[in-house]
Amino acid sequence: MADQQALDEVVEFTSGLIRIDTTNRGGGDCQERPAAEYAAARLAEAGLEPTLLERTKGRTNVVARLEGSDPSADALLVHGHLDVVPAQAEDWSVHPFSGEIRDGVVWGRGAVDMKNMDAMILAVVRQWARDGVRPRRDLVIAFTADEEASAEDGSGFLADRHPELFEGCTEGISESGAFTFHDGAGRELYPLAAGERGTGWLKLTARGRAGHGSKVNRENAVTRLAAAITRIGAYEWPARLTPTVRAALTELAALYGIEPGLDDVDGLLNKLGPAAKLVESTVRNSANPTMLNAGYKVNVIPGEAVAYVDGRYLPGHENEFRATLDQLTGPDVEWEFHHHTVALQAPLDSPTYARMRAAVEEFAPEGHVVPYCMSGGTDAKQFSRLGITGYGFTPLKLPAGYDYQAMFHGVDERVPVEALHFGVRVLDRFLRTA
Repeated sequence: MADQQALDEVVEFTSGLIRIDTTNRGGGDCQERPAAEYAAARLAEAGLEPTLLERTKGRTNVVARLEGSDPSADALLVHGHLDVVPAQAEDWSVHPFSGEIRDGVVWGRGAVDMKNMDAMILAVVRQWARDGVRPRRDLVIAFTADEEASAEDGSGFLADRHPELFEGCTEGISESGAFTFHDGAGRELYPLAAGERGTGWLKLTARGRAGHGSKVNRENAVTRLAAAITRIGAYEWPARLTPTVRAALTELAALYGIEPGLDDVDGLLNKLGPAAKLVESTVRNSANPTMLNAGYKVNVIPGEAVAYVDGRYLPGHENEFRATLDQLTGPDVEWEFHHHTVALQAPLDSPTYARMRAAVEEFAPEGHVVPYCMSGGTDAKQFSRLGITGYGFTPLKLPAGYDYQAMFHGVDERVPVEALHFGVRVLDRFLRTA
């Protein structure tokens, strides 16, 4: 059981990490090193020997191994990222990098995504050092750079250039799972993530004949691009159920006393009410236009127009995604991957998943644990190149009215102190038994 010092430290470390501005604007504009040094120092105080690694100066990662008691057991990767997305201070109730603790809540960018989990890991490891606890499995602890952009300076760099640090790791845990979801009818759901949609950020390019804006032009690049974007935005992707999502729908239907009705997914989602939010973004592929760039003067028809689309595809359905984009863009618009990562699927019948479930149920016996597939992606995609199966497990017990999903990249990101305490207790319980 987590002691009072661990409960105090998780709050202190969450606040301390938030105060270190690790804003990642993309394009290499980020410095994670101060946060990496902060985390490494806390690990070293617990007797570990952290290694700091960089592909690019200032883009620092931390890796440490905690030896387990069973040398025959596979190792477990426990990872969190140190970078955060930008925040505009004028939009916030408190300064986003203040780490302010007010009315039992820790405020700031990274409170949920995901310096809270970084702090939980540090607090648990330090308590174990005080108590002389060793886990059964080796734990490889990694704090990464660059997750909020390409991961090229973070988990991608570690997987490609330092695979030896992860020797023996077969599974990993990280962000976005085991949080409280209030269904509006008095139930508390705890989704455990066992999959991620793949990322397909697309660049669309339409080419045509440049010319005067007053002349007839049947080869207008802007028109061609606009038509393709309209088709993509209006397209209704068919439902495709992966094993994780199928299990989620089945368990939710049973919980609510509804016929599973998996042949009519949208009808089933309508019957689930607010709980449908847990699965509605993962029952199909998606492609959302997000950026447009064309022209340089109002009376000049440009010869090229460019757009960007945030595409996501389910495990096993990337080929369908590609073929559909070929059809939707048509003959006058080319598309290519601006950023591309794999989709992930993790087994629900593994001992590790069962132990995560048991840890949550011990400290939230009133809750209902359900499988979950993430609509976005995490560093688990890069670590999967090393054969590491990834789960989303950042336990938080959250009060009704707290919109967890809105905290990700949102204004006034914050986390309750009690949620952090719950997280330390559950993480401690799981890692002791993993």
